[in-house]
Amino acid sequence: MTMSRSLRFAGGLLLCGSLLAAGQAVAGMFDDEIARKQIAEQQKRIDEMRQQTDGINARLARIEDGVKSQPVLALVSEIEKLREEIRALRGQVEVLGHDIEGVSKRQRDMYVDLDLRLRRFEQPGAPAAGAKPAGGTDAAKVASAAPVSGDENDVYEQAQNQRRIGNYQGAISAFQGFITRFPKSALAPRAQYWIGDSYFNLRDFKNAIASQQKLVATYPDSSSVPDALLNMASSQLEAGDSVAARKTMDSLIARYPSSEAAEKARRRLANLR
Repeated sequence: MTMSRSLRFAGGLLLCGSLLAAGQAVAGMFDDEIARKQIAEQQKRIDEMRQQTDGINARLARIEDGVKSQPVLALVSEIEKLREEIRALRGQVEVLGHDIEGVSKRQRDMYVDLDLRLRRFEQPGAPAAGAKPAGGTDAAKVASAAPVSGDENDVYEQAQNQRRIGNYQGAISAFQGFITRFPKSALAPRAQYWIGDSYFNLRDFKNAIASQQKLVATYPDSSSVPDALLNMASSQLEAGDSVAARKTMDSLIARYPSSEAAEKARRRLANLR
């Protein structure tokens, strides 16, 4: 009976450890719908395996209850069979955890690429991506981007590194510190965007929406505004406010029709109908 109970306890610990690792990988997800669906499917499979493990533990409990009435050899055989099932489930959980981490890494790489591209366009007073010029040839011209000092870039990258490893709370604090230290920086709008995105990944949708609204109000001409509006709409959808999300996406498409964010908004609206 002691051996059975130890086996059940050890098996449960091993599977819980694997499930926790997979769960931590899921925390790295963010706004890409395909990646989120893949992770949700993997999580569903993990939940199913958890149920299987609960069933195994129940069977072990029944074995303990009936140990006095069963032959020893039959009991040993049943325990070995359960061991094999636990090892197989643990292997499947490890594979799923690896798959989820791969999806998360691709998501992080996508965000890094997006950030690098937008940083090349980000500048004080420059029209947002997809915005229509106010009029005249001068309004259509794009001035040279304001130079970014080495200190600015270092502090910004330190904040980005926190986000890339999934430490979203640390990223929020770091980006807020960046804006406080360099309020006039060309990277300040982008830092504000990542604050909202980090809140989104923490599933704090109220603060995610408020952070993106602050970006739109503080940096209305920033090329980060379309992305902020899209992230705001995503937060509204996740919070269950589809009416507000539709309104935000309609505004995004109307104001920045040629932006990548507007194209994503069109696809999402089509799926909502």
